Amino acid sequence: MNPREAMELSVVGHDVRRLDGPSKVRGEFKYLADMDFPGALHLVLVRSIYPHAKLLGVKTGAARALPGVAAVLAGEDLLALKGVQPCYGPAFRDQPILAFGKVRYAGEPIAAVAAESLAAAEAAAALVEADYEELPYVQDPVEAAQAGAPVVNETIVPAGAFADLKALKGVPGSNICTHYKLRRGDADRALAEAEKVFEDTFVCPPVSHAHLEPHGTAAWFEPSGRLIVHTTTQSPSFVRQELSVIFGLPLSDVRVVVPPLGGSYGGKIYCKLEPAVCLMAKVTGRPVRCHLTREEVFLTTSRHGAVTRIWTGVKEGRITARRVEVFYDTGAYAEVGPRIAQKTGSTAPGPYKFPHVRVDSYCVYTNKTPAGPLRGFGVPQLAIAYETHMDMAASYLGRDPVDLRREYALEEGDLYATGSPMTSIGLTPSLEAVAEAMGWPAGGRVPPRKERAGRLARGRGVALGIKAVLSPSISNAAVELSSDGSALVRCSTVEMGQGATTIIAQFAAEELGLSFEKIRVLLPDTDQTPYDTLSAGSRSTYHMGNAVVLAARQVREKLLETASEALEVPPDGLAVGGERVFARAFPERGMSIPEVFLRRFGAPGTTLSGEGTFSSKVDKADPETGQTPRMTEHWFAGATGAEVEVDTETGFVRVAKLVCAADVGRAINPRHCVEQIQGAAILTAGLTLFEEMRFEDGRLTNGTFLEYPLPAFRDLPGEIVSRVVEHPVETGPYGARGVGETGTLSLKPAILNAIYDALGVWIREVPVTPERVLRAIRGADGAGTAGERR
Repeated sequence: MNPREAMELSVVGHDVRRLDGPSKVRGEFKYLADMDFPGALHLVLVRSIYPHAKLLGVKTGAARALPGVAAVLAGEDLLALKGVQPCYGPAFRDQPILAFGKVRYAGEPIAAVAAESLAAAEAAAALVEADYEELPYVQDPVEAAQAGAPVVNETIVPAGAFADLKALKGVPGSNICTHYKLRRGDADRALAEAEKVFEDTFVCPPVSHAHLEPHGTAAWFEPSGRLIVHTTTQSPSFVRQELSVIFGLPLSDVRVVVPPLGGSYGGKIYCKLEPAVCLMAKVTGRPVRCHLTREEVFLTTSRHGAVTRIWTGVKEGRITARRVEVFYDTGAYAEVGPRIAQKTGSTAPGPYKFPHVRVDSYCVYTNKTPAGPLRGFGVPQLAIAYETHMDMAASYLGRDPVDLRREYALEEGDLYATGSPMTSIGLTPSLEAVAEAMGWPAGGRVPPRKERAGRLARGRGVALGIKAVLSPSISNAAVELSSDGSALVRCSTVEMGQGATTIIAQFAAEELGLSFEKIRVLLPDTDQTPYDTLSAGSRSTYHMGNAVVLAARQVREKLLETASEALEVPPDGLAVGGERVFARAFPERGMSIPEVFLRRFGAPGTTLSGEGTFSSKVDKADPETGQTPRMTEHWFAGATGAEVEVDTETGFVRVAKLVCAADVGRAINPRHCVEQIQGAAILTAGLTLFEEMRFEDGRLTNGTFLEYPLPAFRDLPGEIVSRVVEHPVETGPYGARGVGETGTLSLKPAILNAIYDALGVWIREVPVTPERVLRAIRGADGAGTAGERR
């Protein structure tokens, strides 16, 4: 424990207002669309109408001739440009800036138009024509993974951008771009010897991130050839790196500036609009800007759909084996799907101690919108399978679902299925917090199913979830203390509504003994803020928090050394707090921080600065077994309880109550933790009950908010109870870990298990629409029965 943790904390652990709160309330907050870029052309993309087709030619003459049009580019024009890499991507360089040769999903950009006004650009885009030769397409990930399926990408080249993705190869001649394997014990033999085997298939569709602010980018090349980009991204450092590769520029000649985002949830990671906008800026020699429409957002990215096959074996009263096959639908391009297949595939057995495990996790190309991570990084799609099977096993064994989870839940020191020891995990405390808040009976008794009140059936369910933090990754920060006692934090953490800059300011204020109001956090600007892997995966509190603490600690040490001579006390006998430096033994003996500067440096003053770098590490896993002594830096763990009310005549499900517990390590800002847990609950409830992207004839059919429902106030759970569990991470800043995703991990299966408690039938596909509920009640196609092999 560092000295600051041994003292009473004044900022960390306290509720403070958000740094961006006042400007948002006053309407002064500036998003990218509010910003003016003088002389900028407007870019509009022309998109494919087919899910899979040879692109025989793109006719742009009529569009070029329209008044006000500065340039029109098609994929073939892209290939003719010297010094421009035509494709990009974080895992594979498989996604073209503009399609050439063929199109791989309906909505893929095939041309770009830049004009003096948005109206002129849209009019010109409507004049672009393309000739196609349709090809067979595939949109089911299980079908796409089979031999003989139409191949989406014939050639894929590893990007080599991230250490954990450098060894990717894909399966030649197929749509499988990643196959992750996890083996422990002998699951096949254990299943063969089991007295009961539950066997089921669970389905989650693609969904939209539905962030309220669409993607936007503005870019230009300076006369020196330097590229300046203002963009809505969660990963400014990666976008900078990717653009330097695409355009053959030194990193120092690419500047990426990121304003606060109007939401993201994973939908703005890696490159989206940036390559096309920068390409047009290069060709025209003018600033170019582009802001997607809502329909275009739906066509740009989605969350991975998933099909999960799961087998659970029971013998002599115990769960003995679990086997899982999961097919992640990554759409037409891999994006970061291979990491989801690997990192999240490793969690497929669930957060439990099972002796025999086999997992095969596939990332599969289909002719659909490219998929990327959404809050939870693929875990919620898996959790409905392994948590429903826990309740099936509990029902078969005559066990209480909570008590069964108590028996098998991973605890400190247990070995996970990967062979990695579990450290700093608050899974059981989260379960107990939920059980207590729901009034769940103790002692292993099976709770009686609720009585029906006429057509309404009520039930309750519980579920657990874990997720590994993104590792390996790196965060850098710099902290500067000025002579007036104010401090500046330079870091590339992106503020997208989650309150990250507020938490960062709390860390810095605590280390420097300053009031929260004396801290300013710079927005990401790669000319001003140092490298950070990205702002995603709930990694910023832990990774950037550690980097900021290290940097601020350097500044504090310099401050104590500076004050030592004036106070005639050795540095190790001094402390900071209340914006003062004082003697530990005699707190009244001290001086204000501005006075320290004045005494030592005189009126001109100076700046005390520090830098911090924090990197997380993992050990490489065996490619055939997934075994590794260290698979992640730390775990996120949480539990959810749900009470539902089901109308047995209409099939409508109302969530009456949610209890969400999340292990946050240490709550740096308790109120923010509660807000994050509640936000995750509302988002995931919508994904559970009605959100899905629907495709017919290879095309998206509900790509606007008119057809794609989002949770409204009338849809909110009747009650949301948040439980902040504090199980400190030894290596975390003040023991903290992130919290943004933990509330999403187990909510879906908790609702599904509550529906079973109410109706006595199982639901295996989300969203839980009234039609699916009624089909389960009526037993259509065996939908509501427990899947059993024997």
